[in-house]
Amino acid sequence: MGKYKRIFVIVIDSLGIGQMPDGEKFGDIGVNTLGHISEAVDSFRIPNLQRLGLANLTPLKQVEALESPLGYQAVVREASNGKDTMTGHWEMMGIETKTPFQTFTDHGFPQELITELERRTGHKIIGNKSASGTAIIDELGEEEIATGHMIVYTSADSVLQICGNEETFDLQELYRCCEIARELTLREEWRVGRVIARPYIGKKKGEFERTSNRHDYALKPSGATALNVLKDSGFDVISVGKIVDIFDGEGITQAHKSKSSVHGMEQTLELAQKDFHGLCFVNLVDFDAKWGHRRNPEGYRDELEKFDEKLGLLLETLWEEDLLMISADHGTDPTYTGTDHTREKVPLLAYSKSMKGSGRLPEQETFAVIGATAAENFGVSMPKNTIGTSLLHFLK
Repeated sequence: MGKYKRIFVIVIDSLGIGQMPDGEKFGDIGVNTLGHISEAVDSFRIPNLQRLGLANLTPLKQVEALESPLGYQAVVREASNGKDTMTGHWEMMGIETKTPFQTFTDHGFPQELITELERRTGHKIIGNKSASGTAIIDELGEEEIATGHMIVYTSADSVLQICGNEETFDLQELYRCCEIARELTLREEWRVGRVIARPYIGKKKGEFERTSNRHDYALKPSGATALNVLKDSGFDVISVGKIVDIFDGEGITQAHKSKSSVHGMEQTLELAQKDFHGLCFVNLVDFDAKWGHRRNPEGYRDELEKFDEKLGLLLETLWEEDLLMISADHGTDPTYTGTDHTREKVPLLAYSKSMKGSGRLPEQETFAVIGATAAENFGVSMPKNTIGTSLLHFLK
């Protein structure tokens, strides 16, 4: 058995801690998701993240850095060319993405794609622009219900999203249309990272509400990852939240869908009480989807405080032979212009009850240190053409 029997990797989706050196190339200057949340709110209480040293990685107005936080802390850079969910998560498990996915933020999708999607699905498409998901449902939901048309939209991410009212459009029909869209967007000029089904309920503007039956149709990773080699070597690879969608099921032995980030932590707590041998990989999406993209620092702060409460329970629940790593996949600075992700460095907090030491690690050049650390711990080699070096020798 490796040094640790179980490794928990928790991704606080979009919790950046400062501009990447190449941030200007992405239009992201002076961004800092966590730091600017702290500046924008009056109170901020995250005692468990403070204990793990989060405030030691970027200054926070209300949260002091500790002289001797628990475990180890590092600032981590992204090596890949991008700032989206898939790029960040794939890199954590060893893949460097050099060619970014297509985005259609400025003008919507090409008419050729829309025409083919209408022909294949049998639905007239309305929308076809970059928009907030809740806003476009309020704008076009009544029309969709009345006509059977289909709302298609995008965002600053590489996504094609389709809305469907569960009571009138039918959930299975929505999924069918998304599968067709996924097939069409495999073409290089239309290649988006994800097609997302966005079901909702309600009958009129102001009453519409998105449901937890969202489903992501992602591209398969561009190569084998740490998840594949762990699974192939007989280890458990348990996903919580949208991890299974991000990797299109590759390298996953057991998947748990989450209704919210709080629910995702509740699921993680339940898993921490069960005996398994391997990796539990968790994504908590509400930080990004509900608060970062909607430019709501107070909501983001509230979500972090809820997470911190559950984190305290998890720290108590962990076994001596467990390793916890907390990180992020990109930034989404809620005080910045627009609604896009932001190109940022991210935190890495590593803790185990069995650790004798603690301290600040050197700044890391890639998120892939996470997957490489897990692979070395379990005695497996990372796949060919992956990046990242293990930090296991630091974690004493």
